[in-house]
Order: sequence, then structure tokens, then C-alpha cells
Amino acid sequence: MNKDIISGKWTQLKGKAQATWGDLTDDDLQVAEGNAEYLAGRLQERYGWAKDRAQEEVRRFEKALMDDPDYR
Repeated sequence: MNKDIISGKWTQLKGKAQATWGDLTDDDLQVAEGNAEYLAGRLQERYGWAKDRAQEEVRRFEKALMDDPDYR
């Protein structure tokens, strides 16, 4: 997904991210500001996932957003 789109709409997307990964805090999401690498790192920390799993979760999230006409 276009990183500018994620960053530009991050305020709107934070709620969707929070619903997807409830263990992420508001602070985690505020600092992430749409940065996929940072988000994957926080997922690793919060959920104890391997790096590959966390990155795949973020890719799935991005793909779901691309498929959602409200977030294109």
C-alpha cells in the first residue's frame, strides 16, 4: 500500500488498527503514525510474534485497507 495514504489517513485508521490488535495502546498507535515497520515491531513486542508473523499481519491489514473503498 502507498505509505503516503496510510500516513495521511492514520488518524482515521487508528481505530481500525486498535480493533484488529487490541493489545496495542493508544500511545503505540500515536507513535506509529502509519509506519509499517514500527507497527510490526510493536506487534512483536505486544504479542510475542516472530518478525515474519508481525510483518505478515501488517501486510494483511494494509491489503484489507486497499480492498475497503472508504480508505483508498
